[in-house]
Amino acid sequence: MVFVVCMVAASPMRREATHRSEMVSQLLFGEQAEVLGQSGDFTRVRCCYDQYEGWCQTNQLQQTDRLPEKSGLLLSAEWASKLTINDATMWVSMGTPLSLFDKGTLQLGSYHAVYTGQTWDAATASFTEALIKQVAFTFLNTPYLWGGRSVFGIDCSGYVQQVYRFFNKPLPRDAYQQAEPGEVIGFLQEAVCGDLAFFDNEEGRITHVGLMLDASTIIHSSGKVRIDPIDQAGIVNAETGERTHRLRIIKRY
Repeated sequence: MVFVVCMVAASPMRREATHRSEMVSQLLFGEQAEVLGQSGDFTRVRCCYDQYEGWCQTNQLQQTDRLPEKSGLLLSAEWASKLTINDATMWVSMGTPLSLFDKGTLQLGSYHAVYTGQTWDAATASFTEALIKQVAFTFLNTPYLWGGRSVFGIDCSGYVQQVYRFFNKPLPRDAYQQAEPGEVIGFLQEAVCGDLAFFDNEEGRITHVGLMLDASTIIHSSGKVRIDPIDQAGIVNAETGERTHRLRIIKRY
């Protein structure tokens, strides 16, 4: 097996090996991926964090002999953090993995990177209401972006995946996949901060997910990362009063 590391802030993972193809996810800087194939200027990869597959630009990746990190739980902690790579500035998103850095330095092929920003140790973070809100609120007003996983643009499942990452709680990539594990919460009134609520469409397919702040409030990525009221029927837009999402199930992890 051959592995690569993402060397840009967020590399688009596309459904097909072309720039015109849909972005299905992203690799964040420092994330490792297994190489599955090549086509022109694109490499098909499987992200080691969530096993999601897609095509990334080859020149945004660097091959590595290092096996995927199993215990690397150090993340960048600020909304955006500055690092230098080959003496040039790069801004990376909150939640960027730093496991490949050694005392703030990463040497990988022709790349030399230095990180001096704040860090977050997911191995020791307690899944408490105060800390959950601290992380979740930092993403507020991030624009919705299909396939996004960063503060520069994020989708609903990418958002809850990244929040959970801060507490060493790995989640699959898509909402319908995230709804499979976990314990069912039978009544909305029993929901607590950190539970995930899932919503379906007319065909019954789960298409949306959000993070419960309490039994009547949810934070989710819809247009932007926002806070809205929720009841037994689903989400109501706090600004327009429109019902936007139909509640299917609530899970605890």
